[in-house]
Order: sequence, then structure tokens, then C-alpha cells
Amino acid sequence: MNKRLLIINTGGTIGMRQTEHGYMPDANLLDHQLQQITEQWGGKMPEYEVLNYSPLLDSANFCPADWLRIADDIVQHYQAFDAFLVLHGTDTMAYTASALAFMLRGLEKNVILTGSQLPLSLRRNDARENLVTAMIIASEHHVPEVCVLFGNALLRGCRTTKTSATSFDAFVSPNAAPLATIGTQIRVFEDRVYRPSQIDNEVSILPIQNAAVATLRLFPGLDPRVLENVLQTPLQGLVLESYGAGNGPSHDREFLATLQRANERGVVIVNISQCRHGSVTQNDYATGRALADAGVVSGNDMTIEAALTKLMFLFSRELPTETIRHEIDRNLVGELTSR
Repeated sequence: MNKRLLIINTGGTIGMRQTEHGYMPDANLLDHQLQQITEQWGGKMPEYEVLNYSPLLDSANFCPADWLRIADDIVQHYQAFDAFLVLHGTDTMAYTASALAFMLRGLEKNVILTGSQLPLSLRRNDARENLVTAMIIASEHHVPEVCVLFGNALLRGCRTTKTSATSFDAFVSPNAAPLATIGTQIRVFEDRVYRPSQIDNEVSILPIQNAAVATLRLFPGLDPRVLENVLQTPLQGLVLESYGAGNGPSHDREFLATLQRANERGVVIVNISQCRHGSVTQNDYATGRALADAGVVSGNDMTIEAALTKLMFLFSRELPTETIRHEIDRNLVGELTSR
């Protein structure tokens, strides 16, 4: 039986047309291109419907309300379709993928985000290959996670980060192996698919709402007064991008005291490494232990995108601060490697 696929077109480069004013969204472009693909391949392509957002969005303008809209569209159409493909701009795709992974509970169907570096309207582009491959995987393979399909790999959404503004392989999953590799063949690694310990009876949404969170990247000579200003009310949570395995300036007493005061006020501070690969282990070095002693909690090997959206997700649950600190280092949806 041919599976039914819902394509949710939120916007992004993939559906833009080149004009004298630069790339602009074209609501009819995707429908036209899909019709051509379907006519070319006939019954070899899945049955699909397209849900075009109006207006189409540049992903730089996305906010939590847009994440909720996508999640709600998936749930509302869940029984009518076998898989879901979300077309999305690349700039914040990793944030949306991470957010949807936390929000969608009981997911037993494929949800794949994809986009492109060059639009379908250009003679040479990566859009068509990403679109066709995503449609094939969504309809022919069972990967019941929120994923990102880009270039030569299918990646877990909450492990994904964008690393290039120009390469056709723009996204990587630094600390988790791909769920599928794409070459002359599509090879899906079913043993890598995340299986939650508790399966919900039906799909549902745990919304993410706006929360006062931020990031701060450490660098030599950071003035503690800058940190103090960042940590002021109404900030609820901070992702602190530290050195190496989670290290910071342990000899800077004012820096550590500033972290300690914020921790005592209830600000949740999450330690994420500036390094692309590896994990935060705050007990390995004295410089990491100093951050832990100041109340900073380990973010393990999460991406920045996953750490930020996870903070927002936990604050949206209105949990006690200590519970949020405990949940940060606990694997919820495959976003980190359990110790």
C-alpha cells in the first residue's frame, strides 16, 4: 500500500525564486516542482499533500509559537498520514528539530526536516536531491523520530547543528552517529533509532513557550561585570559555552562568585563545551570542578541548540528549579549520551 505523506512547507531557501531583489519566497514553486517529479517517476513516488504556510517564513524569524504550529499540524493530521516532511530554512532548522523532539510525545511515525542551500528554482541546486531523498526515506523506512535530512545523512534532530553556510553537507551530528547514510544506496541503521523507555498510547504535544534564556561564550579576559549583566533578572537559564571538557577560569574569584550568586537566585546555568566533539565532564579538571562548585550543571554532550530548547522546554513545564537542574543532565529524547 502506498504511504501518504504530508509535506509541511514553512518556507526557507528551498522554495525561493531568484529576483532582482534577491531570493524571495514563491508559494507556487514547490507545487510545480513536485508535480514535475511525480510525473517523471509516476507511481514510484509516495502519495502526498502539501500544507503551505501563509506567509512562508524565513527561518531567522522563527520563534516558539512557530514550533508549536508545526507540532500542532503534525498532531492534527497524524491519523490521516503515514509520515511527515517539514520544509524549513537552514538557519534555525536545528533549533526547530530539537524543539519538536522534546514537544512531540508518543511519536511512532517519521518526521523529517529538510531544506537546501540553493533553491529549487536554480538550474544547479541541492534542493531537489534533499526533497526527493527525504520523501523516499519518509515513505519507505521506519525512523520514528524527529530527524534532519541534509546532504548525505539523516541525523537525529536534537543532535544536529549547522556548521556551514555554503556546503551542501551543511549539518552534522557531532556526538551521535547518523541514523542513515545516503550515497548510491540509502542505508538506515535501525539499531540507532531512539526508543523511549516509556511508550505513550498516542501522540501528544508538550508545548514550549518563551522563556528568558541566553548563551554566553567564555573567552580569555571576559569581564565578570559582563557576566553579571547577562545574569540579571528576568534571566531564567544560561547556556555557558566553556572550554574543552567543561572548564572555566578557576582563579577568577569574581567570575565564580557571580555564577554562585545567580545559582542561589534560581538561575539554571548549563555547561556546554565550545568543542564540537566530546562531552562536558566537570570532575576531570580543577577548572571544571570550580564551575560545578559554583552551581553550574553539566550539559553533557548536547549541542547548543538542544541545550537551549531543552531549557525552554523544562521551564515551560513550570518545574521546581532543582528538578530542572536534575533533568538537564538526564537523557529525555536522545539529546545526550547517558553516562
